[in-house]
Amino acid sequence: MPGMLVEATASILCSHGGKATPTAVNPRVTLGGVPSMTIATTMAVAGCAFPPPPAANGPCVTGQWLTGTTRVLSNGQPLIVQSSSSLCAPTGTPLVITVPQARVMAQ
Repeated sequence: MPGMLVEATASILCSHGGKATPTAVNPRVTLGGVPSMTIATTMAVAGCAFPPPPAANGPCVTGQWLTGTTRVLSNGQPLIVQSSSSLCAPTGTPLVITVPQARVMAQ
């Protein structure tokens, strides 16, 4: 599915408002001088407001990308686009990409 590529400094949140940051980036492809991310990039989540057990199964701690580009690869891995799906652990909710870069689109 086509979409705007996501760079490492994009605003990414868990579904409960926690800030997600990449634990590693892909320096091989840069977007405006900022490294991109592949589906192998694990996200660390901080500040998730979802309550811990026994009230719920939160807060979100990590996020993993499930889908990415289908026609563009870097180091054999799909890149992350704004429409990429993801999953946070342990809650099972998705990450939300709120502000990606606005110049490079990929499929």
